[in-house]
Amino acid sequence: MQLILADSAATERAGALLASVLPEGDLVLYLQGDLGAGKTTLVRGLLRALGHGSRVPSPTYTLVEPYSLGPRELKHMDLYRIADPEELAFLGIRDMGGILLIEWPERGAHFLPPPDLVCRLSTRVPGRILDVVGETEVGQNLCNSLGVAAGPQT
Repeated sequence: MQLILADSAATERAGALLASVLPEGDLVLYLQGDLGAGKTTLVRGLLRALGHGSRVPSPTYTLVEPYSLGPRELKHMDLYRIADPEELAFLGIRDMGGILLIEWPERGAHFLPPPDLVCRLSTRVPGRILDVVGETEVGQNLCNSLGVAAGPQT
């Protein structure tokens, strides 16, 4: 599924759309794209749609920002500063449950759980393109639900 996003507000709305189809259990979502592509903006829209009213910082330096929103436990991770994927073992990545929102997943190769859903953001003047791919049956079902929720513009 592909969405054309005109600006940051549209990227946040896409995050809210994604929030509308998220399950309450475990899910692994990879967020891919260059610096400034809108990964954290997408997560901000998702978290706000789930009821988070505070600031949504990029976890570039903290590596993990946890959120408890109703029945959902989410962890927003940014692996950009990971020098060695083995560092993830110290974070307890294999024991983390809930919804994992992982920026720069390629830096955690072989230590991350496989994704259910992959969101790839790329810049396109004047906005962005969001490609969403389901990698598991759960991810494919979410992708289908997302396409229905997005309507005919997809």
